[in-house]
Amino acid sequence: MMTAPNFLASVDLGSNSFRLQICEIHNGQLKVIDSFKQMVRFAAGLDSRKNLDEASQERALECLAKFGERLQGFKPGQVRAVATNTFRVAKNIAQFIPKAEAALGFPIEIIAGREEARLIYTGVVHTLPPNGDRMLVIDIGGGSTEFVIGSDLKPTSTESLPLGCVTYSIRFFQNKITQKDFQAAITAARNEIQRISKLMKRNGWDFAVGTSGSAKSIRDVIAAENPQEHDITYAGMKKLADKIVAAGSVKKARLEGMKPDRIEVFAGGLAVMMAAFEELEIEKMMVTEAALRDGVFYDLIGRRLNEDMRDQTTAEFQERYHVSKNQAARVAAAAQKFMESIGLAQNMPVQELAYWQQYLNWAGLLHEIGVDIAHTGYHKHSAYILENADMPGFSRKEQNILSLLVLGHRGDVRKMTELVSGNRTMWPAILSLRLAALFCRARLPLELPPFTQLRSSDDGRGFVLRISRNWLDEHPLVGGALEYESEQWQKVDMPFTVQAQ
Repeated sequence: MMTAPNFLASVDLGSNSFRLQICEIHNGQLKVIDSFKQMVRFAAGLDSRKNLDEASQERALECLAKFGERLQGFKPGQVRAVATNTFRVAKNIAQFIPKAEAALGFPIEIIAGREEARLIYTGVVHTLPPNGDRMLVIDIGGGSTEFVIGSDLKPTSTESLPLGCVTYSIRFFQNKITQKDFQAAITAARNEIQRISKLMKRNGWDFAVGTSGSAKSIRDVIAAENPQEHDITYAGMKKLADKIVAAGSVKKARLEGMKPDRIEVFAGGLAVMMAAFEELEIEKMMVTEAALRDGVFYDLIGRRLNEDMRDQTTAEFQERYHVSKNQAARVAAAAQKFMESIGLAQNMPVQELAYWQQYLNWAGLLHEIGVDIAHTGYHKHSAYILENADMPGFSRKEQNILSLLVLGHRGDVRKMTELVSGNRTMWPAILSLRLAALFCRARLPLELPPFTQLRSSDDGRGFVLRISRNWLDEHPLVGGALEYESEQWQKVDMPFTVQAQ
């Protein structure tokens, strides 16, 4: 089944619910074609050691299989699946992800908290066009809450804290709900928010916006209790909390406007929102229908229009870490040429070749960011930054790939054997970046000699570089470096030989 190329799909794998939304791009605008939501309660499956139990995994896989069925006919560039807090914290998530991707049929990106915050803001700012006023966006999810401040298309502050409607409901409201329980939940949440409150207040905002299920359900219940109220206020939330405490549970409180699927997690979300109002001194909050999935769509559109946030982040990192842009560009270009050579020689699928060339471009542009810390072992510093920094637009998996490429671009190849053991297709990319750095070592404009070719060896175990003998004779430093490179690859039983001709 073929799908129209102007269709896009976002998959939002939250700690409480999983969502699939399909949209059509029409004149730059998104038109919702189809949407699915299932309460998976993924965070509820975390045990005391933060391992996901079998029941929660089964619920998730069942849901993802349904999504996968609906996404048949979609191409990889039309779908983006992002996973949030529970995927970030679960200790056994590495064993679950392959099964989840098989069920869905598409890669799943585990995004960092600040990247989640950025995408949420992107969705909100496209539905509430900026007018110069600064807005505070708060999104209470199942396992984390994101706080963002911004006044235009790019946020100025993004924060993510480990408090959510599922986790707080489980932690504080498992039995009969008392005033003491509610106060304990609010106090715990305030203690977390206190970590960022000073910075947020210093930045300031003109109005507050709530997004996602908790904010919408609180707004709906307040409006049902008092039809004149269209926003969330602390007084309105206090009345709801008092009513829940008096009844002993959310279910017994019989709150008007409450959707059945929110009953189990409403108290946790309410306590977190009340804590945010108290700690940040919020007076009132409007609610928008925009959410993470909308931000994912607009990010996808940007990538299709060559306005990829990852390219912007790469450029910003070059500025931040004072990278020599000319040298970085030379290495990136050479690495892509070597990868293209070996890819064509191997009859590598076009999409796979483009995939690795894209990563080699970013890796080449960023391979020297660690020099800003220290020249000795700079590749280790670079790799550490790429693995651990907040990089808007990049998923954790993407950052890990960049980190591995940069770590492997110089030094002993043996250090990479365990790190790359599960992804042998990365070796040609590592070699391509190593050769690019080697040939560009003089930090001068580079033109590879004609007919230079990198390919796999005939037995498929190693690599062969064909190059002009005359050129090597004229560049003895490069020749010596290639001999060292050959020794390195022998150590990992992937012979690298140079055929001068």
